[in-house]
Amino acid sequence: MIHLRKLNGTEVVVNAELIESVESTPDTVINLATGNRYLVKDTVDEVVAKVVEYRKKVYAEKRAVNPLEFYERK
Repeated sequence: MIHLRKLNGTEVVVNAELIESVESTPDTVINLATGNRYLVKDTVDEVVAKVVEYRKKVYAEKRAVNPLEFYERK
């Protein structure tokens, strides 16, 4: 989830996994896979940076699993 600011100044939390596109008309428009759209004060670059940080944090905790790690030959 990423925190963004709506045009009226209120904060909205958006699921970064649902973002399909981010447009830069005079205001930044976030289009979600659900069909919802959000107009936010954050720039396109700020939104992209927040999504990248979110994904770094989420996927850094996952690690590749080695199926042979605990296998013992007999």
